[in-house]
Amino acid sequence: MERKSFAAGPALALVLSALGCTESRQDAAEESGPGPGSKNLEAEREKQRGKGEKFVLTDSEWEKRLTPEQYYVLRRKGTERAFTGKHWDSKKEGAYLCAACGNELFSSRTKFDSGTGWPSFWEPISSDKVRLEDDTSLFMTRTEVLCKLCDSHLGHVFDDGPAPTHQRYCINSVALDLAEKKEKKEP
Repeated sequence: MERKSFAAGPALALVLSALGCTESRQDAAEESGPGPGSKNLEAEREKQRGKGEKFVLTDSEWEKRLTPEQYYVLRRKGTERAFTGKHWDSKKEGAYLCAACGNELFSSRTKFDSGTGWPSFWEPISSDKVRLEDDTSLFMTRTEVLCKLCDSHLGHVFDDGPAPTHQRYCINSVALDLAEKKEKKEP
């Protein structure tokens, strides 16, 4: 019985495709609203940030908007493997934004090499950009860092960072987008 159901799936998809009853993932994302690849995503993010409002979506909307890895980390409080993210050893200048909502979180000026394999910062751009919460998972107590605008999980903060704050905001790369600083062109 399982075999028939499995074979019917591809056949049904072929028939629906021939009838024009399906749409590409890109088309669906653009029509259903902002998502990774949606042309409306930046406008939506800017509108929410400008108002300073909470960025609230349903779980299924987050799942459509984010990549599977982003969804796992940002919405399910997962952790990417150390030394695998695109920002852990980046020396590029700019602002690090929440990958879910575009909230400006950290500056490259406060980024440092902690040797942990995750991007580390000694402070956020402003204390009103992140929210801290006790995390008692994994049989220990840590302080979780969340985006204040959309409540996405970013990472954790520890008291073993450099001066002047002695804080280490250990953040998942996949939770961040880098808005690179533009070079000033001389006239």
